[in-house]
Amino acid sequence: MPHVLIVDDEPNTRAALAEIVAAEGFTTAVAGDLREARIQIVRQAPDAVLTDLKLPDGSGMDLFQDLDPKLAVEVILITGHASVESAVAALRLGAADYLVKPINIQRLKAILDRIPRAGDLKAEIGSLRDELRRFGRFGRMLGNSAAMQQLYDQIGKVAPTEATVLLIGESGTGKELAAQTIHELSLRRKQPFLPVNCGAISPNLIESEMFGHERGSFTGADRQHKGYFERAHGGTLFLDEITEMPIELQVKLLRVLESGLFMRVGTNREIETDVRVIAATNRNPMEAVADGKLRADLYHRLNVFPLDLPPLRERGKDVELIAQDFLEQLNTSHHGKKTFAPEVLGSLSAHRWPGNVRELKNYVQRAYIMASDDVISASVVPLQMSPNAPVSESVITISVGTSLADADRHLIFATLEQCGGVKKRAAEVLGISLKTLYNRLEEYAAAGRSPEAALAGDDLPVK
Repeated sequence: MPHVLIVDDEPNTRAALAEIVAAEGFTTAVAGDLREARIQIVRQAPDAVLTDLKLPDGSGMDLFQDLDPKLAVEVILITGHASVESAVAALRLGAADYLVKPINIQRLKAILDRIPRAGDLKAEIGSLRDELRRFGRFGRMLGNSAAMQQLYDQIGKVAPTEATVLLIGESGTGKELAAQTIHELSLRRKQPFLPVNCGAISPNLIESEMFGHERGSFTGADRQHKGYFERAHGGTLFLDEITEMPIELQVKLLRVLESGLFMRVGTNREIETDVRVIAATNRNPMEAVADGKLRADLYHRLNVFPLDLPPLRERGKDVELIAQDFLEQLNTSHHGKKTFAPEVLGSLSAHRWPGNVRELKNYVQRAYIMASDDVISASVVPLQMSPNAPVSESVITISVGTSLADADRHLIFATLEQCGGVKKRAAEVLGISLKTLYNRLEEYAAAGRSPEAALAGDDLPVK
Protein backbone atom coordinates (compact mmCIF):
# COMPACT_ATOMS: atom_id res chain seq x y z
CA MET A 1 0.00 0.00 0.00
CA PRO A 2 1.48 3.39 -0.95
CA HIS A 3 2.52 5.73 1.84
CA VAL A 4 1.91 9.50 2.11
CA LEU A 5 3.68 11.91 4.46
CA ILE A 6 1.59 14.96 5.46
CA VAL A 7 3.50 18.02 6.70
CA ASP A 8 1.57 21.00 8.11
CA ASP A 9 1.92 23.09 11.26
CA GLU A 10 -1.86 23.21 11.87
CA PRO A 11 -3.08 20.11 13.79
CA ASN A 12 -6.63 20.32 12.43
CA THR A 13 -5.37 20.52 8.84
CA ARG A 14 -3.06 17.53 9.40
CA ALA A 15 -5.88 15.45 10.85
CA ALA A 16 -8.33 16.34 8.06
CA LEU A 17 -5.79 15.61 5.33
CA ALA A 18 -4.79 12.32 6.95
CA GLU A 19 -8.43 11.21 7.01
CA ILE A 20 -8.96 12.08 3.33
CA VAL A 21 -5.71 10.46 2.21
CA ALA A 22 -6.39 7.28 4.21
CA ALA A 23 -9.87 7.03 2.67
CA GLU A 24 -8.23 7.02 -0.77
CA GLY A 25 -6.26 3.86 0.06
CA PHE A 26 -2.94 5.20 1.42
CA THR A 27 -1.11 4.73 4.70
CA THR A 28 -0.21 8.05 6.30
CA ALA A 29 2.30 9.70 8.58
CA VAL A 30 2.09 13.30 9.84
CA ALA A 31 4.58 15.97 10.87
CA GLY A 32 4.27 19.53 12.12
CA ASP A 33 7.61 20.85 10.90
CA LEU A 34 10.71 19.95 8.90
CA ARG A 35 12.42 18.20 11.83
CA GLU A 36 9.50 15.83 12.39
CA ALA A 37 9.13 15.31 8.62
CA ARG A 38 12.76 14.20 8.30
CA ILE A 39 12.28 11.72 11.14
CA GLN A 40 9.22 10.26 9.37
CA ILE A 41 11.13 10.00 6.06
CA VAL A 42 13.84 7.94 7.81
CA ARG A 43 11.23 5.68 9.44
CA GLN A 44 9.39 4.96 6.17
CA ALA A 45 10.20 6.32 2.72
CA PRO A 46 7.00 7.93 1.38
CA ASP A 47 5.56 7.48 -2.11
CA ALA A 48 4.21 11.04 -1.88
CA VAL A 49 4.68 14.07 0.35
CA LEU A 50 1.88 16.56 0.95
CA THR A 51 3.53 19.59 2.56
CA ASP A 52 2.72 23.16 3.44
CA LEU A 53 5.07 25.64 1.78
CA LYS A 54 5.57 27.72 4.96
CA LEU A 55 6.63 25.74 8.04
CA PRO A 56 7.87 26.95 11.46
CA ASP A 57 11.48 25.91 10.76
CA GLY A 58 11.74 26.53 7.02
CA SER A 59 10.12 25.87 3.65
CA GLY A 60 8.42 22.72 2.46
CA MET A 61 10.72 22.89 -0.56
CA ASP A 62 13.65 22.08 1.75
CA LEU A 63 12.39 18.48 1.87
CA PHE A 64 13.51 17.92 -1.74
CA GLN A 65 17.08 17.37 -0.52
CA ASP A 66 15.93 14.72 1.98
CA LEU A 67 14.16 12.56 -0.58
CA ASP A 68 15.93 9.85 -2.57
CA PRO A 69 15.73 10.90 -6.27
CA LYS A 70 15.82 7.22 -7.30
CA LEU A 71 12.43 6.68 -5.62
CA ALA A 72 10.72 9.43 -7.67
CA VAL A 73 8.64 10.63 -4.71
CA GLU A 74 5.63 12.78 -5.66
CA VAL A 75 5.75 16.14 -3.81
CA ILE A 76 2.54 18.18 -3.62
CA LEU A 77 2.88 21.71 -2.20
CA ILE A 78 0.15 23.45 -0.17
CA THR A 79 0.22 27.24 -0.45
CA GLY A 80 -1.74 30.40 0.23
CA HIS A 81 -2.82 32.71 -2.60
CA ALA A 82 0.11 35.04 -1.92
CA SER A 83 2.62 32.21 -2.46
CA VAL A 84 1.52 30.89 -5.85
CA GLU A 85 4.76 32.19 -7.39
CA SER A 86 6.74 30.06 -4.92
CA ALA A 87 4.62 27.04 -5.80
CA VAL A 88 5.38 27.55 -9.50
CA ALA A 89 9.08 27.71 -8.59
CA ALA A 90 8.62 24.40 -6.76
CA LEU A 91 7.14 22.85 -9.91
CA ARG A 92 10.34 23.75 -11.71
CA LEU A 93 12.33 21.94 -9.01
CA GLY A 94 10.29 18.79 -9.54
CA ALA A 95 7.12 19.11 -7.45
CA ALA A 96 4.22 17.17 -8.94
CA ASP A 97 1.50 19.74 -8.19
CA TYR A 98 0.33 22.36 -5.73
CA LEU A 99 -2.89 23.07 -3.84
CA VAL A 100 -4.12 26.51 -2.79
CA LYS A 101 -5.73 27.01 0.63
CA PRO A 102 -8.55 26.48 1.37
CA ILE A 103 -7.88 23.05 -0.13
CA ASN A 104 -10.31 21.82 -2.77
CA ILE A 105 -11.09 18.24 -1.70
CA GLN A 106 -12.02 17.05 -5.20
CA ARG A 107 -8.76 18.39 -6.63
CA LEU A 108 -6.80 16.67 -3.84
CA LYS A 109 -8.51 13.36 -4.62
CA ALA A 110 -7.75 13.79 -8.32
CA ILE A 111 -4.06 14.32 -7.53
CA LEU A 112 -3.97 11.28 -5.23
CA ASP A 113 -5.65 9.20 -7.91
CA ARG A 114 -2.68 9.81 -10.22
CA ILE A 115 -0.12 8.42 -7.74
CA PRO A 116 0.83 4.87 -8.87
CA ARG A 117 -0.38 2.12 -6.58
CA ALA A 118 2.38 -0.22 -7.80
CA GLY A 119 5.90 0.73 -6.69
CA ASP A 120 7.61 -0.57 -9.78
CA LEU A 121 5.46 1.34 -12.31
CA LYS A 122 7.84 4.27 -12.78
CA ALA A 123 10.87 1.95 -12.95
CA GLU A 124 9.11 -0.04 -15.68
CA ILE A 125 8.38 3.12 -17.68
CA GLY A 126 11.94 4.36 -17.24
CA SER A 127 13.43 1.05 -18.37
CA LEU A 128 11.30 0.98 -21.52
CA ARG A 129 12.15 4.62 -22.26
CA ASP A 130 15.90 3.97 -21.95
CA GLU A 131 15.67 0.92 -24.20
CA LEU A 132 13.87 2.85 -26.96
CA ARG A 133 16.21 5.82 -26.59
CA ARG A 134 19.19 3.69 -27.62
CA PHE A 135 17.50 3.28 -30.99
CA GLY A 136 16.94 7.02 -31.36
CA ARG A 137 13.31 6.90 -30.23
CA PHE A 138 11.79 8.70 -27.29
CA GLY A 139 8.04 8.33 -27.01
CA ARG A 140 6.72 9.48 -30.39
CA MET A 141 9.91 11.40 -31.18
CA LEU A 142 12.82 10.27 -33.31
CA GLY A 143 16.44 11.45 -33.38
CA ASN A 144 19.92 10.74 -32.00
CA SER A 145 21.48 14.20 -32.26
CA ALA A 146 22.88 16.00 -29.21
CA ALA A 147 20.12 18.62 -29.47
CA MET A 148 17.42 15.94 -29.30
CA GLN A 149 19.14 14.03 -26.48
CA GLN A 150 19.09 17.24 -24.43
CA LEU A 151 15.39 17.68 -25.25
CA TYR A 152 14.70 14.07 -24.20
CA ASP A 153 16.39 14.72 -20.85
CA GLN A 154 14.20 17.75 -20.24
CA ILE A 155 11.00 15.94 -21.26
CA GLY A 156 11.91 13.00 -19.05
CA LYS A 157 12.14 15.32 -16.06
CA VAL A 158 9.02 17.38 -16.64
CA ALA A 159 6.64 14.67 -17.93
CA PRO A 160 5.92 12.97 -14.56
CA THR A 161 5.15 16.33 -12.93
CA GLU A 162 2.10 18.53 -13.30
CA ALA A 163 4.09 21.55 -14.51
CA THR A 164 2.66 23.55 -17.40
CA VAL A 165 4.95 23.26 -20.44
CA LEU A 166 5.52 25.85 -23.19
CA LEU A 167 6.91 24.37 -26.42
CA ILE A 168 8.76 26.88 -28.61
CA GLY A 169 9.94 26.01 -32.10
CA GLU A 170 9.63 26.68 -35.81
CA SER A 171 6.68 25.32 -37.77
CA GLY A 172 7.13 21.64 -38.53
CA THR A 173 9.59 20.82 -35.73
CA GLY A 174 7.20 18.34 -34.08
CA LYS A 175 5.67 20.29 -31.22
CA GLU A 176 2.54 18.14 -31.16
CA LEU A 177 4.66 14.96 -31.07
CA ALA A 178 6.58 16.43 -28.13
CA ALA A 179 3.31 17.22 -26.36
CA GLN A 180 2.03 13.68 -26.94
CA THR A 181 5.28 12.27 -25.62
CA ILE A 182 4.99 14.36 -22.45
CA HIS A 183 1.43 13.13 -21.99
CA GLU A 184 2.31 9.47 -22.56
CA LEU A 185 5.17 9.62 -20.05
CA SER A 186 2.99 11.29 -17.42
CA LEU A 187 0.64 9.89 -14.82
CA ARG A 188 -2.24 11.13 -17.00
CA ARG A 189 -1.40 8.83 -19.92
CA LYS A 190 -4.59 6.74 -19.51
CA GLN A 191 -6.73 9.88 -19.75
CA PRO A 192 -7.53 11.96 -22.89
CA PHE A 193 -4.96 13.91 -24.90
CA LEU A 194 -6.73 16.68 -26.84
CA PRO A 195 -4.80 18.82 -29.35
CA VAL A 196 -6.31 22.21 -30.21
CA ASN A 197 -4.99 24.53 -32.93
CA CYS A 198 -5.93 27.97 -31.63
CA GLY A 199 -5.25 29.54 -35.03
CA ALA A 200 -7.62 27.22 -36.90
CA ILE A 201 -10.78 28.01 -34.91
CA SER A 202 -12.98 30.95 -35.83
CA PRO A 203 -12.65 33.79 -33.27
CA ASN A 204 -16.46 33.75 -32.99
CA LEU A 205 -16.50 30.09 -31.93
CA ILE A 206 -13.29 29.62 -29.97
CA GLU A 207 -14.79 30.41 -26.54
CA SER A 208 -17.58 27.88 -27.14
CA GLU A 209 -15.04 25.30 -28.36
CA MET A 210 -12.83 25.83 -25.32
CA PHE A 211 -15.41 26.01 -22.57
CA GLY A 212 -18.61 24.66 -24.16
CA HIS A 213 -22.06 26.23 -24.30
CA GLU A 214 -25.58 25.67 -23.04
CA ARG A 215 -28.54 25.06 -25.30
CA GLY A 216 -30.02 28.34 -26.51
CA SER A 217 -27.00 30.43 -25.44
CA PHE A 218 -26.69 31.84 -28.97
CA THR A 219 -28.25 31.43 -32.41
CA GLY A 220 -27.69 27.89 -33.62
CA ALA A 221 -26.95 26.45 -30.16
CA ASP A 222 -29.64 23.77 -30.35
CA ARG A 223 -28.00 21.48 -27.78
CA GLN A 224 -25.55 21.54 -24.89
CA HIS A 225 -21.92 21.33 -26.00
CA LYS A 226 -18.95 20.26 -23.87
CA GLY A 227 -15.76 22.19 -24.60
CA TYR A 228 -12.17 21.01 -24.69
CA PHE A 229 -11.53 21.69 -21.01
CA GLU A 230 -14.48 19.53 -20.02
CA ARG A 231 -13.67 16.73 -22.45
CA ALA A 232 -10.00 16.65 -21.42
CA HIS A 233 -10.81 16.31 -17.71
CA GLY A 234 -8.13 14.22 -16.02
CA GLY A 235 -5.89 14.38 -19.09
CA THR A 236 -3.80 16.82 -21.12
CA LEU A 237 -4.90 19.73 -23.30
CA PHE A 238 -2.43 20.80 -26.00
CA LEU A 239 -2.96 24.40 -27.10
CA ASP A 240 -1.01 24.89 -30.33
CA GLU A 241 -0.41 28.38 -31.76
CA ILE A 242 -1.36 29.93 -28.43
CA THR A 243 -0.44 33.41 -29.72
CA GLU A 244 -3.34 33.15 -32.20
CA MET A 245 -5.93 32.94 -29.39
CA PRO A 246 -8.00 36.17 -29.14
CA ILE A 247 -6.59 38.39 -26.43
CA GLU A 248 -9.95 38.65 -24.60
CA LEU A 249 -10.15 34.86 -24.31
CA GLN A 250 -6.64 34.69 -22.89
CA VAL A 251 -8.00 36.32 -19.72
CA LYS A 252 -10.45 33.44 -19.24
CA LEU A 253 -7.77 30.87 -20.02
CA LEU A 254 -5.56 32.39 -17.33
CA ARG A 255 -8.38 32.09 -14.81
CA VAL A 256 -8.87 28.40 -15.61
CA LEU A 257 -5.16 27.74 -15.22
CA GLU A 258 -5.09 29.46 -11.83
CA SER A 259 -8.37 28.21 -10.35
CA GLY A 260 -9.31 25.06 -12.26
CA LEU A 261 -12.80 26.56 -12.78
CA PHE A 262 -14.63 27.69 -15.91
CA MET A 263 -18.16 28.43 -17.12
CA ARG A 264 -19.90 27.29 -20.28
CA VAL A 265 -21.17 30.06 -22.54
CA GLY A 266 -24.73 30.86 -21.50
CA THR A 267 -24.50 29.94 -17.80
CA ASN A 268 -23.11 31.32 -14.53
CA ARG A 269 -22.51 27.88 -13.04
CA GLU A 270 -18.82 27.11 -12.49
CA ILE A 271 -17.47 23.74 -13.57
CA GLU A 272 -14.31 22.26 -12.10
CA THR A 273 -11.69 20.73 -14.37
CA ASP A 274 -8.44 18.88 -13.73
CA VAL A 275 -6.41 19.41 -16.89
CA ARG A 276 -2.70 19.71 -17.57
CA VAL A 277 -2.02 22.35 -20.21
CA ILE A 278 0.81 22.17 -22.73
CA ALA A 279 1.02 25.24 -24.97
CA ALA A 280 3.07 25.81 -28.12
CA THR A 281 4.07 28.66 -30.40
CA ASN A 282 6.25 29.10 -33.47
CA ARG A 283 6.84 32.75 -32.58
CA ASN A 284 9.23 34.27 -30.06
CA PRO A 285 6.90 34.55 -27.05
CA MET A 286 8.49 37.76 -25.76
CA GLU A 287 8.00 39.37 -29.17
CA ALA A 288 4.40 38.13 -29.14
CA VAL A 289 3.92 39.87 -25.78
CA ALA A 290 5.46 43.07 -27.16
CA ASP A 291 3.19 42.86 -30.24
CA GLY A 292 0.09 42.47 -28.06
CA LYS A 293 -0.55 38.93 -29.33
CA LEU A 294 0.05 37.28 -25.95
CA ARG A 295 -0.83 38.62 -22.51
CA ALA A 296 2.23 38.98 -20.30
CA ASP A 297 0.49 37.39 -17.29
CA LEU A 298 -0.62 34.39 -19.37
CA TYR A 299 2.88 34.01 -20.80
CA HIS A 300 4.41 33.85 -17.33
CA ARG A 301 1.77 31.32 -16.23
CA LEU A 302 2.45 29.11 -19.27
CA ASN A 303 6.22 29.51 -19.07
CA VAL A 304 6.67 27.29 -16.01
CA PHE A 305 8.81 24.86 -18.00
CA PRO A 306 9.80 26.14 -21.47
CA LEU A 307 11.19 23.69 -24.03
CA ASP A 308 12.92 24.77 -27.24
CA LEU A 309 12.54 22.34 -30.15
CA PRO A 310 15.56 22.42 -32.48
CA PRO A 311 15.01 22.98 -36.22
CA LEU A 312 15.84 20.06 -38.49
CA ARG A 313 18.87 21.85 -40.01
CA GLU A 314 20.56 21.73 -36.57
CA ARG A 315 20.03 17.99 -36.06
CA GLY A 316 22.73 16.56 -38.33
CA LYS A 317 22.26 12.88 -39.23
CA ASP A 318 18.74 12.89 -37.74
CA VAL A 319 17.55 13.93 -41.22
CA GLU A 320 18.62 10.56 -42.67
CA LEU A 321 17.18 8.66 -39.70
CA ILE A 322 13.80 10.37 -40.00
CA ALA A 323 13.71 10.03 -43.81
CA GLN A 324 14.42 6.30 -43.52
CA ASP A 325 11.63 5.98 -40.95
CA PHE A 326 9.13 7.73 -43.23
CA LEU A 327 10.21 5.46 -46.09
CA GLU A 328 9.73 2.34 -43.95
CA GLN A 329 6.23 3.50 -43.03
CA LEU A 330 5.37 3.92 -46.73
CA ASN A 331 6.85 0.52 -47.60
CA THR A 332 4.76 -1.08 -44.87
CA SER A 333 1.57 0.68 -45.99
CA HIS A 334 2.05 -0.11 -49.69
CA HIS A 335 3.88 -3.45 -49.36
CA GLY A 336 6.92 -1.97 -51.11
CA LYS A 337 10.70 -2.43 -50.84
CA LYS A 338 11.99 0.96 -51.94
CA THR A 339 15.31 2.35 -50.70
CA PHE A 340 17.20 5.63 -51.04
CA ALA A 341 20.26 5.82 -53.26
CA PRO A 342 23.35 6.86 -51.20
CA GLU A 343 23.62 10.26 -52.90
CA VAL A 344 20.02 11.05 -51.91
CA LEU A 345 20.76 10.64 -48.20
CA GLY A 346 23.75 12.95 -48.53
CA SER A 347 21.72 15.67 -50.23
CA LEU A 348 18.99 15.36 -47.59
CA SER A 349 21.47 16.01 -44.80
CA ALA A 350 22.87 19.08 -46.60
CA HIS A 351 19.47 20.64 -47.28
CA ARG A 352 18.29 23.43 -44.93
CA TRP A 353 14.66 22.23 -44.61
CA PRO A 354 12.88 25.52 -43.81
CA GLY A 355 9.68 23.52 -43.32
CA ASN A 356 11.51 21.13 -40.96
CA VAL A 357 10.22 17.58 -40.40
CA ARG A 358 6.89 18.34 -42.09
CA GLU A 359 8.69 19.36 -45.29
CA LEU A 360 10.92 16.27 -45.13
CA LYS A 361 7.89 14.00 -44.78
CA ASN A 362 6.26 15.57 -47.83
CA TYR A 363 9.47 15.17 -49.84
CA VAL A 364 9.78 11.46 -48.97
CA GLN A 365 6.16 10.85 -49.91
CA ARG A 366 6.57 12.61 -53.28
CA ALA A 367 9.78 10.69 -53.99
CA TYR A 368 8.10 7.39 -53.11
CA ILE A 369 5.22 8.07 -55.48
CA MET A 370 7.44 9.24 -58.34
CA ALA A 371 10.07 6.49 -58.14
CA SER A 372 9.49 3.92 -60.89
CA ASP A 373 11.80 1.28 -59.40
CA ASP A 374 12.93 0.20 -55.93
CA VAL A 375 15.84 2.66 -55.72
CA ILE A 376 14.92 6.30 -55.21
CA SER A 377 17.55 8.39 -57.01
CA ALA A 378 18.28 12.11 -56.68
CA SER A 379 16.73 12.82 -60.07
CA VAL A 380 13.28 11.48 -59.08
CA VAL A 381 12.28 14.60 -57.13
CA PRO A 382 15.05 17.24 -57.11
CA LEU A 383 15.22 19.39 -54.00
CA GLN A 384 13.76 22.80 -54.77
CA MET A 385 16.45 24.80 -53.02
CA SER A 386 20.25 24.72 -53.04
CA PRO A 387 21.66 22.77 -50.08
CA ASN A 388 23.30 25.60 -48.18
CA ALA A 389 21.47 28.72 -49.31
CA PRO A 390 18.24 30.20 -48.00
CA VAL A 391 15.28 30.68 -50.29
CA SER A 392 16.59 33.94 -51.63
CA GLU A 393 19.54 36.31 -51.64
CA SER A 394 17.09 39.25 -51.62
CA VAL A 395 17.45 41.83 -48.87
CA ILE A 396 14.86 44.21 -47.45
CA THR A 397 15.82 47.39 -45.62
CA ILE A 398 13.94 48.35 -42.47
CA SER A 399 14.67 51.67 -40.81
CA VAL A 400 15.57 51.90 -37.15
CA GLY A 401 12.45 52.84 -35.21
CA THR A 402 10.11 50.78 -37.40
CA SER A 403 7.56 48.97 -35.24
CA LEU A 404 7.80 45.19 -34.98
CA ALA A 405 4.35 44.90 -36.54
CA ASP A 406 5.39 46.90 -39.63
CA ALA A 407 8.68 44.99 -39.92
CA ASP A 408 6.72 41.76 -39.72
CA ARG A 409 4.40 42.95 -42.50
CA HIS A 410 7.27 44.00 -44.80
CA LEU A 411 8.99 40.66 -44.32
CA ILE A 412 5.82 38.70 -45.11
CA PHE A 413 5.18 40.65 -48.32
CA ALA A 414 8.81 40.32 -49.45
CA THR A 415 8.79 36.56 -48.81
CA LEU A 416 5.48 36.18 -50.65
CA GLU A 417 6.88 38.02 -53.65
CA GLN A 418 10.04 35.91 -53.65
CA CYS A 419 7.93 32.72 -53.51
CA GLY A 420 5.86 33.83 -56.48
CA GLY A 421 2.73 34.37 -54.37
CA VAL A 422 2.61 30.69 -53.28
CA LYS A 423 1.46 31.06 -49.70
CA LYS A 424 2.21 27.51 -48.63
CA ARG A 425 5.83 27.92 -49.63
CA ALA A 426 6.03 31.37 -48.03
CA ALA A 427 4.61 30.02 -44.76
CA GLU A 428 7.26 27.28 -44.70
CA VAL A 429 10.07 29.76 -45.30
CA LEU A 430 8.72 32.12 -42.62
CA GLY A 431 8.34 29.24 -40.15
CA ILE A 432 4.63 29.83 -39.53
CA SER A 433 1.53 27.81 -40.32
CA LEU A 434 -0.45 28.46 -43.50
CA LYS A 435 -3.47 29.40 -41.38
CA THR A 436 -1.40 31.96 -39.48
CA LEU A 437 -0.20 33.49 -42.77
CA TYR A 438 -3.80 33.80 -44.02
CA ASN A 439 -4.80 35.45 -40.72
CA ARG A 440 -2.01 38.02 -41.06
CA LEU A 441 -2.93 38.80 -44.67
CA GLU A 442 -6.57 39.25 -43.71
CA GLU A 443 -5.54 41.66 -40.94
CA TYR A 444 -3.42 43.68 -43.39
CA ALA A 445 -6.25 43.73 -45.95
CA ALA A 446 -8.74 44.95 -43.33
CA ALA A 447 -6.32 47.74 -42.43
CA GLY A 448 -5.87 48.67 -46.11
CA ARG A 449 -2.20 47.69 -46.02
CA SER A 450 -2.23 44.59 -48.16
CA PRO A 451 -1.56 44.65 -51.92
CA GLU A 452 -4.14 42.81 -53.96
CA ALA A 453 -1.57 40.23 -54.99
CA ALA A 454 -1.07 39.17 -51.39
CA LEU A 455 -4.56 37.77 -51.11
CA ALA A 456 -4.57 36.37 -54.63
CA GLY A 457 -2.52 33.36 -55.66
CA ASP A 458 -2.75 29.73 -56.52
CA ASP A 459 -3.37 28.22 -53.10
CA LEU A 460 -6.48 26.34 -52.12
CA PRO A 461 -8.60 27.72 -49.27
CA VAL A 462 -7.47 26.70 -45.79
CA LYS A 463 -9.88 24.44 -43.95
